[in-house]
Amino acid sequence: VQLQASGGGLVQAGGSLRLSCAASGRYAMGWFRQAPGKEREFVAAIRWSGSSAGYADSVKGRFTISRDNAKNTVYLQMNSLKPEDTAVYYCAARPYGTSETESQYNYWGQGTLVTVSS
Repeated sequence: VQLQASGGGLVQAGGSLRLSCAASGRYAMGWFRQAPGKEREFVAAIRWSGSSAGYADSVKGRFTISRDNAKNTVYLQMNSLKPEDTAVYYCAARPYGTSETESQYNYWGQGTLVTVSS
């Protein structure tokens, strides 16, 4: 499974970005992020069917994960961005349900950098 994340960039605080991850196959998908000097952390995840999604507390109400299986693409809509959202964002895939645990994902994309200026 090849994952390709895109959509990162520089945005001012309060702004929005939408990340995309191209992924084929019937996989639950997750987004993780790693800020400079910190460990990678869970952001959001969605089942293959799109019927269930979960979020880290730090992004609830601001970020939305969705998917378009006809386009083999998963999205992360990020609104009301804060400087602390600055990180490299990774998409990941696993064959079953959603998980917040990094080690339970089998496949990883290369990451896309999001920088939020204050």
